Amino acid sequence: MTFVTFRLVASRQHPDMTPIATTNPATGRVEKTFDALTDEEVDRRVERAANAYPSFRMTPIAQRASWMNGAADILDREADEVAAMMTTEMGKTLKAAVAETQKCAKACRFYAAHAEEFLSDRRPADPDAVGARDAYVHYQPIGPVLAVMPWNFPLWQVIRFAAPALMAGNVGLLKHASNVPQTALYLEDLFRRAGFPEGAFQTLLIGSAKVERVLRDPRVKAATLTGSEPAGRSVAAIAGSEIKTTVLELGGSDPFVVMPSADIEAAARVATDSRCLNNGQSCISAKRFIVDIGCADEFERLFVANMAAKRVGDPMDDATDIGPLVNEDGRAEVEAQVADAVAKGARVLCGGERPDGPGWYYPPTVLADVTPEMRIYQEEVFGPVAALYRVRGVSKAVEIANATGFGLGSNAWTRDDIEQQRFVRELDAGQVFINGMVTSFPELPFGGTKRSGYGRELSAEGMHAFCNAKTVWVG
Repeated sequence: MTFVTFRLVASRQHPDMTPIATTNPATGRVEKTFDALTDEEVDRRVERAANAYPSFRMTPIAQRASWMNGAADILDREADEVAAMMTTEMGKTLKAAVAETQKCAKACRFYAAHAEEFLSDRRPADPDAVGARDAYVHYQPIGPVLAVMPWNFPLWQVIRFAAPALMAGNVGLLKHASNVPQTALYLEDLFRRAGFPEGAFQTLLIGSAKVERVLRDPRVKAATLTGSEPAGRSVAAIAGSEIKTTVLELGGSDPFVVMPSADIEAAARVATDSRCLNNGQSCISAKRFIVDIGCADEFERLFVANMAAKRVGDPMDDATDIGPLVNEDGRAEVEAQVADAVAKGARVLCGGERPDGPGWYYPPTVLADVTPEMRIYQEEVFGPVAALYRVRGVSKAVEIANATGFGLGSNAWTRDDIEQQRFVRELDAGQVFINGMVTSFPELPFGGTKRSGYGRELSAEGMHAFCNAKTVWVG
């Protein structure tokens, strides 16, 4: 079998050289290391998943819901402990980690409550129209699903796949990012303690180079990936050659459009929160701020002041707004993107220089006069760096907003109904939030278009993503 090279993220190291370890971004110190599973151990886990699936898929939905509610209860009880673990592994603030854990509990309960409804037979047409006595769509699980997940929301990214997939009757195999192994192992233990049977959800502590071997295994029926564009291309190519279903949620460079009719103070406040979310390391954070000249001066003044006021420091401290970036490579990449923009004429309105001392910190930064030849114009910036654009009118705002290969989320701030409808129709994105910050809800489908990926997570669509929508015709 010929394997193509698989890369989860852009790295200076070959994937097999990336250690499976907890390295505290606030100190740079390695806290704990783990041995990768051998090929034989991986095969045993895949076999365990395949053996668990036939009986698990037949488990009554009410029983699966009981187990899923049990997982939610555990998350609520252990929120502080889990949050501290996530903060230690990837640097998000402790208060953000607590909120992430609570959101995961909510999603577990949502799917426990709605799985029966989402999986119920659907009658899309009059049986007479298709010459039948009865005709409907019946949803069935498809088997073991491989999830390749990132470090930035190490609990939420997994739960938003696992909760609907398990409630649908699938079983899960998790290959998590190598820098969050404790969170990865906790997730397996979470579902085991909640009552799910052996093999229903397992963690594979493996490097990225071994993902292809698992994905090509005929016992694995589908894959979902949240991560970089190169990783998405690789998984899509491998799964496509094996004719397996994939859902991809990749990068984003979300626009945040502000028009003169907007509440400018509120827009500037939300813009700051969005750009600094998760220390600036979120695919759906607003990154490009496109402001009509009729309100540009006011927005810039408020936005820059808000960004400069954010407190950077120890993520365990409740007073901290922004913790460290995930690793030295991540910070170096952000620095290189900012340096490229400045060298080509961008102005730094605040931030722009790393602080002294240990840890991989980077300050909130706002750049103006960004032009197409700069890297930041086309690339996603995974750190608290904002690009500020001035435009005249809705048409130019839409043009700049869509001038990227990404299409994950988008924000538009206006009180004008006609402008709102134009943004809804014309912004190329999987989501459009009017007068609010892009986020994800269990109740709404989540995903992107263009190079931000395909398929949908969350809501009923997220459950159906790994179901066989079987047509039933009865004469």
